[in-house]
Amino acid sequence: MATHEREKFATQVNSDILKTVREIAKNEGRQLQTLIDEALADLIEKRKQNRPRVHVMAAYQASHETFAPLYRKLAE
Repeated sequence: MATHEREKFATQVNSDILKTVREIAKNEGRQLQTLIDEALADLIEKRKQNRPRVHVMAAYQASHETFAPLYRKLAE
């Protein structure tokens, strides 16, 4: 990961989670902030992947006129 400008922020974390993350950092010989950066980057990537792809939504919209009654039945 490229080096970027860093910004401080404060938050609260479940104490068990924080303890475990600190243990992981210690066991891996890494800094806590590095693991947090990694975890946040993973979260962002997961969220990006959960978005419907543009061409999939276009196909759905195009099919909706023909299959709207079926879609309603499936939603029941």
